[in-house]
Amino acid sequence: MGYISVQQALDKKRGTVALRGWVYRESKLKDKIFIVLRDSTNIVQCVIKKNKVTEKEWVAASKLLIESSVVLEGSLKEDKRAPTGYEVEVSKLQVISYAEPFPITKEINEALLLDRRHLWIRSRKMTAILKIRSTVFGAIHEFFRARGFYEFQSPIIIPGGAEEGPTLFEIKYFDKKAYLTQTWQLYAESAIFALEKIYTIAPSFRAEKSKTARHLTEYWHAEMELPWVDLNGLIDYAEKLIRHIVKRVLENNQKEMEILNRDVKKLKPILTKSFARITYDDALKLLKKNFNIAIPWGKDLRTIEEDKLSRLFDTPVFVTHYPKEIMAFYKPRDPKNPRVALCFDLIGPEGHGELIGGSIRDLDIEELKRSLKSKGEKIEDYSYYLDTRRYGSVPHGGFGMGVERVVKWLCDLATIKDAIAFPRTPERFRP
Repeated sequence: MGYISVQQALDKKRGTVALRGWVYRESKLKDKIFIVLRDSTNIVQCVIKKNKVTEKEWVAASKLLIESSVVLEGSLKEDKRAPTGYEVEVSKLQVISYAEPFPITKEINEALLLDRRHLWIRSRKMTAILKIRSTVFGAIHEFFRARGFYEFQSPIIIPGGAEEGPTLFEIKYFDKKAYLTQTWQLYAESAIFALEKIYTIAPSFRAEKSKTARHLTEYWHAEMELPWVDLNGLIDYAEKLIRHIVKRVLENNQKEMEILNRDVKKLKPILTKSFARITYDDALKLLKKNFNIAIPWGKDLRTIEEDKLSRLFDTPVFVTHYPKEIMAFYKPRDPKNPRVALCFDLIGPEGHGELIGGSIRDLDIEELKRSLKSKGEKIEDYSYYLDTRRYGSVPHGGFGMGVERVVKWLCDLATIKDAIAFPRTPERFRP
């Protein structure tokens, strides 16, 4: 008979089924053996009774350890004592591969789980996170394509940076020095003159020696760029994108949210409420008033301040108009207040920090050169970028979203390292 998935069997509820997968749990008694079988869809309890299978099958079942792979047939029935409410009484069993004793136990620590990540991704927790992550990627593509955006790719190997020089990964490019990209943005600003509305989801690299729960050295970056937009229009796109992602996750990943014990009620306001929009100056006042935290004007908001600020809202909150001097070179001064830039950060709720950063782009070549020089950058590395201001420049802007940060928030994870299959941090690039 044809094999079906575990979830299809659970949906069927009764009758003969043929399943294949891996042993998630096993318990051996004198005359019966219980295994919990898993595949990518779910788990189901199976019982192998000594008097119901051949001697060869019984001997094979007696040797099963966690993560052995098997195919089996049997009769499915309801059993409320079983983990997912159903049990398969096995009539046929074939062992495809016997596993050795599995090197992950309840006593294992985080470091060892990261060392054995290639095995730990089989866990129910990691499988649930990766399914939610897949939904997030699909939702991003769906959102932008439905609005007439083209997907555009840019180089990973670049001549110079876009954020800060010290956070660049330097590589040897034959006999020259090059870097791994921090963002797709500078090339995207060239491409909008051809395609106008564009987006990407691609790896970005930051050589930050940060060991916080929300930083990776390699992460997936969802970015967009478009012409003829002002700051409010840009923020509108960011808000609608987040709302669309949350909507799709709540539609498609209820089961995974349950596995993670995620309180989805905390995500539902995202679907109905407008996100708060405050200025940097407003943020300083709120921090002082509610938490007695005094931040000198001109200092960037740290993790602790972002966390405190997020506790005041049940949706993400936009913070706009940061001081120009602490911003990237391409963020322009606000004509109404030259001390601040036309930019924003989107701070996630529940203490999950910055999710999106974006800005209008500076069109003034001389201002761009001054900013680059002040940050120690070589003007010649940006000659192609400055050309975009020489030949038919138009008002434009864009933003970048850290996909792992969004996954961390949606799943309410303690660390961003669990929001990606194989995390890269200052102290880890294996497995």
